Amino acid sequence: MKEKDEEILIHHDHYDKILEKLKMDRFASFLGIEITEFSAGSSTVQLKLEEHMLNAHSTAHGGILYTLADYAFALACNSYGKTSVGLSTTVHFMKSAQAGDMVTATAREIRRNYRTGFYRIGIETRNEVIASIEAIAYRKSEYFVSID
Repeated sequence: MKEKDEEILIHHDHYDKILEKLKMDRFASFLGIEITEFSAGSSTVQLKLEEHMLNAHSTAHGGILYTLADYAFALACNSYGKTSVGLSTTVHFMKSAQAGDMVTATAREIRRNYRTGFYRIGIETRNEVIASIEAIAYRKSEYFVSID
């Protein structure tokens, strides 16, 4: 069986343990980010923007939007139970968001191999894309869940 097929099986067989571990992200929890979809190589998360998440122009702080996207990325690239860390990201902010907006980030795996994974993350609110991120993950050799 090919390694990619094996990783899909690991995701399905250990789904609960993998998700439980990834929910332990303290910063995402502190901000109130919720996971709405989690599957092999993809995820969707959302956050309601609060007043304290705004910048001096009364729009969503770029760091908040990036953090939301980064958590979606982390979920997607770690979804196989193999420890993966961010290597590089490129962000494009296109439109602002306001307090009270529900902002959603969706990460999708484009390609992965033994050591790297490539992802696209779209950030939306009010049915409009407001930011886009391309991200590369470095995939370590160890698993963070027991796969025995």
